[in-house]
Amino acid sequence: MSKRLSAEARRESIIEAAKALFAQQGFHGVSIDEIVNKVGVSPAILYRHFKSKEELYQAVLQEFSCTRESYVETVVADDISFEEVLRGMTRVFVNSIVNHPDLLKMEMHSQLKGDQASREFFLNRWKSFTDYIEYNLSELQTQEKIEPINVQAAALMYQGMIREVLLLKCLHPAERLEDMPIDNLVDELIKLFITTIKFKK
Repeated sequence: MSKRLSAEARRESIIEAAKALFAQQGFHGVSIDEIVNKVGVSPAILYRHFKSKEELYQAVLQEFSCTRESYVETVVADDISFEEVLRGMTRVFVNSIVNHPDLLKMEMHSQLKGDQASREFFLNRWKSFTDYIEYNLSELQTQEKIEPINVQAAALMYQGMIREVLLLKCLHPAERLEDMPIDNLVDELIKLFITTIKFKK
């Protein structure tokens, strides 16, 4: 006879099953029946822990949100350039997605769902990048180390480039890029991005 799970363990087992299903099929593509079949419980058991599929989805987003990258070692290093910090942060983020591609799938599905919790989840996944780029480019402009630049547009451009790399390498591998490791591709894009910023001599 299998051991009966505690309420907390049962709740976690439901979230884990739902994470995989929601990542693959999105909120609207998953039914309660699919979730309970995967967990091996009745709908009544699921509804003891979550009042609705919406509440379960939000718990899944919260669980994914707990998978946060740590940029501390990259950002606090002394005498390191904007480019080097950006490269370090990007490698941490990219490796996180390579190791957990369901994070990227949930980001894409959350955009389609469009409710407040989904929008916040999507935005927060990229907030560290955009905040870092905008703040540092603003500082460099204030110090007159670079020519004037629209920092919001620059951050958006960088975010879009990296997201496209992740889509092409992790979700829909492109044949034309299969011989280029993701780290090399990211490095090339960072070099191109840096060339758009005109540093003063």
